[in-house]
Amino acid sequence: MSNAGCRIFLKINRPDRELLEGFRGVPVANIADEMNRFSCVDARIKPFNSRPLLGTAFTVKVRVADNLLLHKALELAQPGDVILVDAQGDMANAITGEIMMLTADKKGLAGVVVDGAVRDAKALQELNMPVYAAGVTPRGPYKDGPGEINVPVCIGGVVVNPGDIVVGDADGIVIINPADAVAIQARAKEKLVKEQAILQGIRDGLPRDKSWVDKTLKALNCEIIDDYYR
Repeated sequence: MSNAGCRIFLKINRPDRELLEGFRGVPVANIADEMNRFSCVDARIKPFNSRPLLGTAFTVKVRVADNLLLHKALELAQPGDVILVDAQGDMANAITGEIMMLTADKKGLAGVVVDGAVRDAKALQELNMPVYAAGVTPRGPYKDGPGEINVPVCIGGVVVNPGDIVVGDADGIVIINPADAVAIQARAKEKLVKEQAILQGIRDGLPRDKSWVDKTLKALNCEIIDDYYR
């Protein structure tokens, strides 16, 4: 019998490593643009250091203020996994801190994302592994359970399934379904090349065609008044 709310699934369909690595160095903004601006984790979940985030989703759902299942996840997750903890956005208690995150770092995990609070913020800044969370509090967690591992979770308003591709940088995090990854990756890389060319043109002082702005305003019947506001 399935004990919903207190269960652990051991198997994940992890994406091909070559496919995953194809997103390395591609800005999250470019990826998000090629996903029609969907699947971007809420801006309240921020990075604690400048390490790039790229890996396979290993999902954890915890009871508010409790981290028992995160302890188990640290035992089960594999190098290259990103542990994503659905703590329901609660900020009253930290779900993790320096000891657990250093353990994750030394194990070779690709990152940890907490939709909730963490502590030991200064120590997290010095890790080699990226850590994202919604905030900081010194108040620690309980370790009673229940919770679930490798089930769908909600992280910053985005549903994340175990095995999804997780990409993050200073702008935030985007979640990619591996089934869509090949097409998204190709388009995001093309966009990156185009934007790099635009930026170089700006640096070189080349003019840009912005005629589309006036065309769009005209289509909106925008009134342009050669006078002061009164």
